[in-house]
Amino acid sequence: MAALIPPLSFRPTQTITLSLPLIYRSSPKSFATKMAFHVTAAAASASTVTTRKLPVLLFDIMDTIVRDPFYHDIPAFFGMSMKELLDCKHPTAWIEFEKGLIDEMELERIFFKDGRQFDLEGLKSCVRQGYSYIEGVEELLCTLKDNGYEIHAFTNYPIWYKMIEDKLKISSYLSWTFCSCIMGKRKPDPLFYSEVIKYLDTEPHNCVFIDDRMKNVEAAKEAGIIGLQFKNADLLKQDLSLLGIKFENKNMENKFEQTHGL
Repeated sequence: MAALIPPLSFRPTQTITLSLPLIYRSSPKSFATKMAFHVTAAAASASTVTTRKLPVLLFDIMDTIVRDPFYHDIPAFFGMSMKELLDCKHPTAWIEFEKGLIDEMELERIFFKDGRQFDLEGLKSCVRQGYSYIEGVEELLCTLKDNGYEIHAFTNYPIWYKMIEDKLKISSYLSWTFCSCIMGKRKPDPLFYSEVIKYLDTEPHNCVFIDDRMKNVEAAKEAGIIGLQFKNADLLKQDLSLLGIKFENKNMENKFEQTHGL
């Protein structure tokens, strides 16, 4: 059954002026420099006036668009159960890695509480192999893009998001705009949501946020953003349709084939 959807509160289009923010200090490098790799046509060049189709769609990545290898593959890589892994790993190392506070070498050094060594490249290979689109989601993204919606990643993930991009080419459908390792913050930190809204230069109710974790969805709602919990692609399509989001198949099959070189 589709989730209860709040009343439609955004206009279908909005004339805006988009410009890159001047101040985001999640690291010594300027935000504009860090964003150069990540921002595509969805966040137009400075001072460009355009008509924006609303709502803006903000997608979590792991277990919303992409299967998360952490729960399925990483314990097996170490020959442990999930409980054993959680008991012996450093309590904050992965979080710090996701926020961009430590690099791969530091993660390798402190990943386990007892300082034991492990094959970092082997772990990365295991993780990369485990990335795949969740059933039905890629087709959904293709249709949303084809219908002119602005779509951004809004996700907690480290620099390894580049491995996801290399394998799945997610930037064919959305921009890797709001990644915790770039922003220096993680959901459900309220400051992360407020920075996203500030960057997008629109009202919170003009955005729809989709995440598999309810605590992140609730944090979005607290920030005034429309929040949907992801369960599967079919239910998400129903929920988005109830918000008035269009799913017209404008040559979607041809575009999907072009994306995959078929």
